[in-house]
Amino acid sequence: MDNISKILKHKITFILIAIVVGFLVAALVLGLTGYNPLEVYRILFKGMFSKPRYIMNIIIKASPIILTGISVAFALRVGLFNIGVEGQYIVGTIVATVVGILFDFPPLIQFPLILIAGALAGGLYGAIAGYLKAKRGIHEVITGIMFNWIAFYAGNYVVSLERFKDPGTTTTYFINASGFDPVYNWKMSPVGQELLQQNSFLREILGRTSANIGIIIAIIVALLITFILRKTTKGYELRAVGLNKYASGASGINVEKNTMQTLLIAGATAGLSGALSITGVSQRLFELMALENYGFNGLSVALMAGGSPIGSIFAGLLFAGLNYGGGSIQLEIGAPSEIIDILIGTIVFCTALVTVVPLLIEKINKRGGNKKC
Repeated sequence: MDNISKILKHKITFILIAIVVGFLVAALVLGLTGYNPLEVYRILFKGMFSKPRYIMNIIIKASPIILTGISVAFALRVGLFNIGVEGQYIVGTIVATVVGILFDFPPLIQFPLILIAGALAGGLYGAIAGYLKAKRGIHEVITGIMFNWIAFYAGNYVVSLERFKDPGTTTTYFINASGFDPVYNWKMSPVGQELLQQNSFLREILGRTSANIGIIIAIIVALLITFILRKTTKGYELRAVGLNKYASGASGINVEKNTMQTLLIAGATAGLSGALSITGVSQRLFELMALENYGFNGLSVALMAGGSPIGSIFAGLLFAGLNYGGGSIQLEIGAPSEIIDILIGTIVFCTALVTVVPLLIEKINKRGGNKKC
């Protein structure tokens, strides 16, 4: 019984249960609306895994939301809810585009310069919310929501400027080619083109997709954030503030400073995500009709991961896979694509309970122990 309790109390176990429950609830909804759940899931997984190109597209779509998920997860570990991640992402795309157009250094300088600029912009944008939280007591949810819309309109303003707007379009000019993702520049080179022509597998996953190094950077960031939180003094301070800011303040930890640093790091992670989207996928800034939801999807990813930066990698891949494969459901049998939203929403709801169930199990065990006495 003790072993079963330990397994059930583990976050990973409960997250897996949440995923199963999500699929069961979605299956019930499908059955009630007249669709065969097994057929729908067959089409879903076929749309996700039947071709190497599909898997690569899922990885490409997952990369930005993994990083925004890490941003949210990091803030959650420190007791903050970074709902402003969408705005930080957009600011990252804006600055990355501006730097990519204005400067044209050699690729070894230009590409990292764009990423650093996007990360710094997102970090500073997050730090403003951190300052208002620490010094003025304004909740980060309030400032985050407002800052999301400020970033949205700032992006559209930049697109409208004569210096950046591509005439006759609703986009900016492309950034200079020296700032494109290294994978893209390689596959467009004579050597890359020759190799792609000779190798059908590489042509499938690289030549026919927007493959980029985003997933590699996302994994590195997840590992780095985890190391900071678990193995450094600064990480201990941040986690202590998240657990109890009053006790942390009483023990000499500067709560205000750590609050600002948290949203600085979270914002930089989101801004980096935006910069990678520019260099690796769009290569220019588009006029937005609505928020892109990369940040808000990151919220779902962080919750699905139980607030774990490393877990955000797997949650991001699952989230992107379900959305990508879900498009084929409507195309093949006419089932509403919203069923994927129900599936994801159920998983997020169940994983949000990950901190509640272990407490209930602990209370049940304590009552059982008291009865034996």
